[in-house]
Parts: sequence; structure tokens; C-alpha cells
Amino acid sequence: MYKGRSITVIIPCLNEEQGIARVLESMPDFVDEVIVVDNNSTDRTSEVAASLGAKVIREEVRGYGRSYRRGFACATGDLIVTLDGDHSYPVDALSYLLEAFLHLEVDFLNASRFPVRDPRAMSLKHHVGNLILSLAMSLLFFRWVRDSQSGMWVLRRSILQDMRLESDGMAFSEEIKIEALRNPHVRFGEISILYSSRLGEKKLSPWRDGFQNLLFLVRKRFGRR
Repeated sequence: MYKGRSITVIIPCLNEEQGIARVLESMPDFVDEVIVVDNNSTDRTSEVAASLGAKVIREEVRGYGRSYRRGFACATGDLIVTLDGDHSYPVDALSYLLEAFLHLEVDFLNASRFPVRDPRAMSLKHHVGNLILSLAMSLLFFRWVRDSQSGMWVLRRSILQDMRLESDGMAFSEEIKIEALRNPHVRFGEISILYSSRLGEKKLSPWRDGFQNLLFLVRKRFGRR
């Protein structure tokens, strides 16, 4: 519990046995529930996570969004915090984010990776790609979002019932922010965090994922709701 709110942390994982151990070992005591969604890993991600006390859920169909939707369906906390399993997002900043969430009185808090302080954490190509996607999203949906692709958020679980989340892939990260911004009853905030270089293999395909995310933004903006 954190100041009377139960906390669920959801971590989607695909072959993250190295990083997930570091993440779970750093998890603060006030977290009530840790859900690791194993997205059909071929390494020991599930075994490592279970041995460190996480609730492991297997999602056979691969996809970032698919994993999150499975995790959301199993979450029980009042507030949900999301992380990646590669130790790139700061686990030790959870109390900082929760304090900001409560102080700002928001329903969805986005943790922006910018400005990137660790030069090893993000290549110039990724930096430029993220800027383009964030700018495109901000223009299409009339609200400045500094990091549309961040995978670390704090949200009230109750707001999920009013979201229409469809993406199975990496576009899920921008889609959940769009759904929060579109809802006039959801208060949206953003705050910077310290982003670090990941542990383990990289799985993103920058050009393919970036182009698909850009197309998704256009479809989400002009498609039928």
C-alpha cells in the first residue's frame, strides 16, 4: 500500500531473464502485486520472475500491447505502474512517481525519458524517431506530449474501463496515452525520469516499428470511433 492505495506493477517480458532479476530485486516493499507477463519467452524469464515473488502470467501471442492487455485484466491494485523488464526504467523512482501522481491530482501520469541524461541509453536514430512520433501525436491530438513512446506510466485502474485499446504491438504505448487524452474526465500529466541503457538483447526494429506507429497515429485520429 502507498498512502492508502494498493499498487500493482505490470512488467511485459520477452526473453528478459537478465534484466527482470535486477528489476524485481529493486522493487520497493510498498508494492502489493507484481505481475510479469511472459510473452512466450524462450529463456528462463518465468522461472527467475517466479523465484523472486512475481505473479507470472503467460501470454502466448507475442506483442507489447497484447501483453499489457493481459496484465491489465489480472491487476487488482487501485493504481497501476508499468515498467519494462530490461531495467531501463528506474524502479527506485516509483515513490517519486507516485508522489507526483498524487500531488498533481491526475489519473494518468506519463514518465518521459527526455531529456536523456545517459548517452548510452538511446541512440541518435531512436532519439530523432521518438521526437518525430511525439510531435506527430501532439499535432494530431492537440496536446503536447513530450514522450509518446514511453513505457512507464502510473494510472488509476478504474480508467481502463473507458478505454478502447486495440493495438497488439508497440503502438499500444501511444494508444493508451491517446485514450487518456481523449477522455475529458481523465486528468493527464507528464514528468521526467532518468532513463538508462537496457540489459539484454534489443528487440525493437526502429524503422519498421516507427513507421507502423506513425500509421497507427493517423488511423487512430481519423478512423471511426
